[in-house]
Amino acid sequence: MNIGIFVARRKALKISQVKLCTGICTQATLSKFENNNRVPSLTILSKLCVRLGLTVDDLYQESAETAVQLRHDLDNIEKELMMENYQDVLKRLAKIKINQIDEINVKMQFCYLRGCVNALVNQQPDKILFDFAQILNDLDERHQTIFTQLAFLGSGIMYARHQEMQQAEFYFEKVYQHIKAYHPDDHLDEPNQYYLRMLTLIFFTAEFYAGQEKYRLSNQLIDTGVQLCSDERVTYYLPRLKFLATQNAVNQGKQPATIQRLMDETLAFTRINQNEVIEVKLAALKCQYNRQMAENK
Repeated sequence: MNIGIFVARRKALKISQVKLCTGICTQATLSKFENNNRVPSLTILSKLCVRLGLTVDDLYQESAETAVQLRHDLDNIEKELMMENYQDVLKRLAKIKINQIDEINVKMQFCYLRGCVNALVNQQPDKILFDFAQILNDLDERHQTIFTQLAFLGSGIMYARHQEMQQAEFYFEKVYQHIKAYHPDDHLDEPNQYYLRMLTLIFFTAEFYAGQEKYRLSNQLIDTGVQLCSDERVTYYLPRLKFLATQNAVNQGKQPATIQRLMDETLAFTRINQNEVIEVKLAALKCQYNRQMAENK
């Protein structure tokens, strides 16, 4: 509710609190509403609004528009996170105050994004875990939404970045079991954002297991991610998945033809999605691979 609309209308009409509330409520009730956000009963509020030429719905209209804009902003920030534009994500999230957010799902999205990007840029663990704790212990305490899995994922990323591999393995195993249990037919009515979040789970879990040299498991997850991209016609993660597959192939000593094919596919999807970060990483990997091949001749 935007009480400012109410106050602005009263002042524009030059109606005092005493005059406005006469026959409806006490001045104290009106003052508490305007100054302390103490909302009176719907009957009283409706009568006050009518006297100002407003409806109760008018007080919610701007809040609703703000909420829609906030969801839109967070969705765009989430896409920037997928494109590895971490500094932009941090700057944009810093402009949003969590106490501005009323919807639980939007608040969970904000906590996940802030916790995850802070994990990826190696911020302090207590700062990261606080965001995930808000999801796990409060907003989704029954662990029924995908944000619980994203909080597990972010926790795993944080521990892996701090070389605490036992703790990281604990969280990534939880995420892996969730991915294994995923079946597309159970999520036919989900919005695209759901599939992008599933791809986030898949990619980072595949990356973690690649770092553990569990290439078979990592490649299985990559294949799952590529198939999901194809099924749902979402391409944001294809450059990262293909690049990870290329890295795995190089580390496994796959045939040059296989590695070249994967490099070509990565470059193609990178340019389609305008992912400059992956393009730079691919160029570096290609130079490293060419040097390695030259040394082995």
